[in-house]
Amino acid sequence: MNAQTLKLELAGPSGALQGLRDAATLSEGGAPRGVAIIAHPHPLFGGTMDNKVVQTLARAFVQSGWDAVRFNFRGVGASAGAWDEGHGEIDDFLAVLEQQAPHGPLAIAGFSFGAYVASHAFKAAWPSRVVERVVLVGTAASRFQVAELPPEAHERALVLHGEQDDTVPLAAVMDWARPQALPVTVVPGGGHFFHGQLPLLKALVVRHLRP
Repeated sequence: MNAQTLKLELAGPSGALQGLRDAATLSEGGAPRGVAIIAHPHPLFGGTMDNKVVQTLARAFVQSGWDAVRFNFRGVGASAGAWDEGHGEIDDFLAVLEQQAPHGPLAIAGFSFGAYVASHAFKAAWPSRVVERVVLVGTAASRFQVAELPPEAHERALVLHGEQDDTVPLAAVMDWARPQALPVTVVPGGGHFFHGQLPLLKALVVRHLRP
């Protein structure tokens, strides 16, 4: 966290949610391109908004001119409530979105379980909002029913997965993506947490976020 990071206390469906908002890196007189909401991995397996992949996603958005909002799901850190098997966590995401990005350009991102949540948040927001970018990393397709992305959103989407992910097998993500004809970017030799490859992960996201 740096001087450009604002601590947030947000109203969630099960009580207050702890969050952080990282300010976009801007040229003098510039304005943020929009707001990105980023979801963290599985709460029952140590997932928090301080996860290294989540932080890497936030840095990529900030570098690309977006304000980046990350938060702890219910029952994680200082967030009130308890684990709700993914259902309430989608509601948490949508509550944060409504408070931090009620209008204007929007991006949605998530890692692992957070990518599952982000997919459903995208599905809920898409009919009424233009979501400029969606980034799904290590998507938990083997463990959760990940929402499909509408064909007209595919050019806005980046799906990243490690070739050697032993938490969520690449085959599971391909089985989810194949019926949609949705491209998947595979990081050779990458594991679930992209150890030693976070700079590459960031570079791929930054490339996707180019105007």
